[in-house]
Amino acid sequence: MAAMPARNLVNLSAVTKRYGARTILDAVALGVADGERIGVVGANGSGKSTLAALIAGRELPDDGQVTRLGDLRTGLLEQGNTLPGGATVGSVLTGGRAEHEWAGDRQLRAVCDGLLGGVAMRAFSAGTQTLIETLSGGERRRVALARTLLARPDLLLLDEPTNHLDIDAIAWLAGHLADRAGAMVIVTHDRWFLDAVCTQTWELAGAAVHRYEGGYSAYVLASAERERLSATREERRRQLLRKELAWLRRGPPARTSKPRFRIEAANALIADEPPARERTELLRFSTARLGRTVIEAEGVSYHYGETPVFKQLTWRLAPGERLALVGANGSGKSTLLRLLAGETEATSGRVVRGETVRIGHLSQAPAPMLEDRSVLACVEEVRARAKLAGGEELTAARLLERFGFRGERALTRVAGLSGGERRRLELMRLLMSEPDVLLLDEPTNDLDIETLRALEDLLDRWPGTLVVVSHDRYFVERVADDVYAIEPGAGIRHLPGGIDQYLAELAAAVPAPASAPRPGTPGTEPAAKPGRAIREARRDLARLERELDALSARERELQAALAGSATDHQRLLELSAALGELTSARERTESRWLETAALIEE
Repeated sequence: MAAMPARNLVNLSAVTKRYGARTILDAVALGVADGERIGVVGANGSGKSTLAALIAGRELPDDGQVTRLGDLRTGLLEQGNTLPGGATVGSVLTGGRAEHEWAGDRQLRAVCDGLLGGVAMRAFSAGTQTLIETLSGGERRRVALARTLLARPDLLLLDEPTNHLDIDAIAWLAGHLADRAGAMVIVTHDRWFLDAVCTQTWELAGAAVHRYEGGYSAYVLASAERERLSATREERRRQLLRKELAWLRRGPPARTSKPRFRIEAANALIADEPPARERTELLRFSTARLGRTVIEAEGVSYHYGETPVFKQLTWRLAPGERLALVGANGSGKSTLLRLLAGETEATSGRVVRGETVRIGHLSQAPAPMLEDRSVLACVEEVRARAKLAGGEELTAARLLERFGFRGERALTRVAGLSGGERRRLELMRLLMSEPDVLLLDEPTNDLDIETLRALEDLLDRWPGTLVVVSHDRYFVERVADDVYAIEPGAGIRHLPGGIDQYLAELAAAVPAPASAPRPGTPGTEPAAKPGRAIREARRDLARLERELDALSARERELQAALAGSATDHQRLLELSAALGELTSARERTESRWLETAALIEE
């Protein structure tokens, strides 16, 4: 018996939304079905938050209609502060229930463990009794996210849920949402998160919504194919899409286990695409500019009052290194960057900088700028032209274009910029200053995916030493070659296994039940996977590969038939329906192949 189709929870029919003279959404028609996990991407200002608000019923369309199931319960996490004043964290999350009522709530315990330091809410100074008005912006964001998750809505709408979360909290949230029943629509620029959670991607561009099956990696492939077939899009955008697709396909296994796109199609698009960056060439340029000494921290300790942030930290940066710093919020990552930049002094130890080293530091605090200047003037004030590897020159106007300030937007005054646009302007000024060492503290904050691609492309050709602090896992893996962890109250440690190693070590550090044997005692080694199970998995893998070959062959036949039936409307409808069913079957088979391959690799 065929499975019943999922019921539609929300439908948008010819929906148009305007702000003043600007049309954000134009005659958009789409729907959200039960069980769908949809990621929403697009440039800043393209209407992502507006779309989420329309689906939730917080905004009304100017034209068209939004219909919802009569008993539908929606939960919307907005970007602004929506928590009640005068309340405590505990009352907001438990609804005022007595402790004996909520302490046994399994979901509440799971959410508090993942986001708030446990049911005692140790992440806050006064635990459950912490007043909302005493929280920082990041802490409020965590409480609002926890409250939205605990409401158990049928349709969950999350607008930038990973903002202010550290890497382990983002990993927890991804796992929690992937296991959650019900539908969800997630607005985010976190590309790793999109791949880990979403099964569909909606891209907002030109007041329209383009829909793709799969997470971010599948969206990159589909976008690259669409761009290849379109003669109306600029060459630069097509190049960046191909470059990112090539990185996804050729990267280490940790980066390519999630994508569910067709290998043949991906390889055809990137056949002539060079590596993201030529490391040997960049190292040669960097060494010539920097000499042997870049920055060396020797036995450095730093204290806030009596509290040690790190002790006896020794770390040497070499020419051309591209490193990432990870650690929990408050572990001292930003402090270390300020020490390296010479903006603060160590409690003990010393920091040595090369005589010719020019340091560029992007901090999280907004940099002061003249409000009456135009964006172009602000960048040209630093430098009109900058040099990349190989002697390539980059003009200020060209840089602005890459970062989304096209045409008249480049003449916009600083006073009229949004927070995300100011962040982009700070980045551009920093890059035009031609530093030898770049220290970037959360550079991806408020940047959309297109801008992130442009930044990554520039960093690929920038010849210098890079240290980045970011909770954006995709960005870290894309631009950094090595990862280091700051140990709270201690020093710094290299992680050869990158972020996967960092998260695995955090998970292993969680106290085991009292009945569990202590690590290092006999019998604690994980049991080897039975040989029979591995053999069966390999047979299943071979069978699935044969199925995929047959499905791909049939798909090519249907595509050829479609091309030959351009004038037969009825035949086109029949072939399109058959192709849709075949595509769904191939996606299901690919998913089973990935799951089976993962069992063999574990």
